[in-house]
Amino acid sequence: MVHRRELNGRVLTFGNEGGLYGNAMTWWDHETESLWSQPIAEALVGELAGQRLDLYPFALTTWGEWRGSYPDTLALGINTRLTRSGFNLDSMMVVVEIGEDIAAFPIPSLRADGPVNTAVDGVPVVIVMDDDRWNVFNRTVDGHVLTFEGRDDVLIDVESGTQWGIALGFGVSGELADHQLLRVPAFTIFPSEYDNFWPEGEIWAP
Repeated sequence: MVHRRELNGRVLTFGNEGGLYGNAMTWWDHETESLWSQPIAEALVGELAGQRLDLYPFALTTWGEWRGSYPDTLALGINTRLTRSGFNLDSMMVVVEIGEDIAAFPIPSLRADGPVNTAVDGVPVVIVMDDDRWNVFNRTVDGHVLTFEGRDDVLIDVESGTQWGIALGFGVSGELADHQLLRVPAFTIFPSEYDNFWPEGEIWAP
């Protein structure tokens, strides 16, 4: 999850608080020492209680693919041993929250039945899965809502036949090749945490 850490004109600095709320990570900010919940990005206790951070869209992709599209990117280099995450992605869900609506998409279902063309709070979105990468894009391009199919590691929209890159949403070839799909903020979560924070939330099923 990537959040904007500027709130009400103040830039906050966050640390890992070390505890759990709803079985999920908590943070604290150095400026006010308020306690925050990671999944909902809301301050639970302290001066900023009830305030929420904005969620940014982000991409989970390879460095090579990113550099191919953004060759001037600089990255932080850290001299440390590379370790694998202990998370099993197939035990998680992709969550999309727009306006007052929220929906979760189990990753095994995305692998088996994706890409998923749907809408959240009236916003047309497509959720795509490629190996250990996922993305959520807005399906509206130039005022037209597109319907996507997956084929050979690319997305193809039914309306124009344009091929789109799954990782970054660029048009690869076809009528709309000079366009890029807008990425929609989303995040992964374990089903138990989703139930804790959004007990009334929708869970997508094919």
